[in-house]
Amino acid sequence: MKYIKDYNDGDRVFDIYFCKHKSSAVSKNGKNYDNVILQDKTGTIDAKIWDPNNAGIADFDAFDYIEVYGDITSFNGALQVNIKRVRKCGENEYDEKEYMPVSSKNIDEMFDELLKLTESVENTYLKKLLNSFFVDDKEFAEAFKKSSAAKTVHHSFIGGLLEHTLGVTKLCEYYCTAYPALNRDLLITAAACHDIGKTREISAFPMNNYTDEGQFLGHIVIGSEMVGEKIKEIEDFPPILAMELKHCILSHHGEYEFGSPKKPALIEAVALNFADNTDAKLETFTELLNSTQENGWLGFNKLFESNLKRSDI
Repeated sequence: MKYIKDYNDGDRVFDIYFCKHKSSAVSKNGKNYDNVILQDKTGTIDAKIWDPNNAGIADFDAFDYIEVYGDITSFNGALQVNIKRVRKCGENEYDEKEYMPVSSKNIDEMFDELLKLTESVENTYLKKLLNSFFVDDKEFAEAFKKSSAAKTVHHSFIGGLLEHTLGVTKLCEYYCTAYPALNRDLLITAAACHDIGKTREISAFPMNNYTDEGQFLGHIVIGSEMVGEKIKEIEDFPPILAMELKHCILSHHGEYEFGSPKKPALIEAVALNFADNTDAKLETFTELLNSTQENGWLGFNKLFESNLKRSDI
């Protein structure tokens, strides 16, 4: 199998890919054509079927696995597949693991590393809360390990939520060694739980799209509610501690315009906001660098509001 990331302008395509999107359109001259997005574990590529009525174009829909024959062209600086023939594949013709984006890191090893950090929390109530999610709730733990951290932008792959959460928690672990004013138990707990709402905000692959709950509430509110539900099951959980933890979750985006219902009022909330932003931004930049072989200036990026450049080596 040839992966999408390995194609260049002028290459011939003849392989099986996942159809992430399909829609019909009409060109300026009134001719019908189909827009298609092909996907494998290395990324996606736009494709066009300029003659949908061609005998070589079999019926297929979005979320089907399809065998594609066509050519790679370049349009407005981006690669595109001109599909000449296509057919829908049977279940025994493909391995799903080759088509869904997945973390380059070992998911079980990352989860074990996260558990070691949560196990180091000494506060009895916070430890019970963490165990109620990551140890006792097997359904949640499996969903957490498989979830992405976003639909796009950063960590938008299987294991992405776990990878991001571990990165944020490790940063917070460092902060605790550098800034003694931080309550380590509170911050580590908040870091581990800050994005748990994404297990319900975004559907599992291959959909990886916003759920109704995600659209209406968002992961920050969902996560706070999930923590509140577990806290109710822990006898005599201190009310102030519960509010401090939920505050860290509710304020972890830092600003109202970034979706936080509250701005940080605790030093632990400030630390969590910086750790979350650091891990997200550096992963976004890393993914950008990995998506191109270009050296020098890479163009303007809306997220960073700057022209970005690969550093000279």
